[in-house]
Amino acid sequence: MEEDRPTSDVSFTADELVNNVLEKARDAVASELEEENSPQHHQIRNINWVTSQDFTVEVGEKQLAEYMRTWEVDAGRWLFSLEFIRTDEEEYRTLHRYRARWSTTTPRTPITRATACVDFVVGVSKLKPGTEPVEVSFTVETNRLVHAAGKSRFREKWLEDVVESKMLLRGQWTSHGHIEH
Repeated sequence: MEEDRPTSDVSFTADELVNNVLEKARDAVASELEEENSPQHHQIRNINWVTSQDFTVEVGEKQLAEYMRTWEVDAGRWLFSLEFIRTDEEEYRTLHRYRARWSTTTPRTPITRATACVDFVVGVSKLKPGTEPVEVSFTVETNRLVHAAGKSRFREKWLEDVVESKMLLRGQWTSHGHIEH
């Protein structure tokens, strides 16, 4: 009977998945270090961010889309949608949160099977002069590292790794007889 399968099978596949993800992360870090130390070091791109006094949720959305278009991703392969999530008020700043969902489509697979999210926070200071630009940071799904816009170069590999991990997990999940939703 399929239901009597020992849990050790599930643990084993979970261990395989975790090891696979860790190995890919190690490879990615090593690759990035090699790339950054190479003479062909890529330029970090940024845009001129709106001032705090001129910021609106709509302007933030337009600027985030403009910023993401500076990233070195294959524009013919990757598409994104961007949505405003919410505003959080803190004592010294207001945080506006957005989420970009990235996906790939091809003629062979016109409906994407997995997406990778990039979460943005646009900070508007309540202490600095209104003429100062907003502060923008982002995180890539499954990663805790917070990147500051204009201080770190976005890598297409980050999106690929998230999508690949989801596809591996989905493959592990469905191979054990669970229904895919």
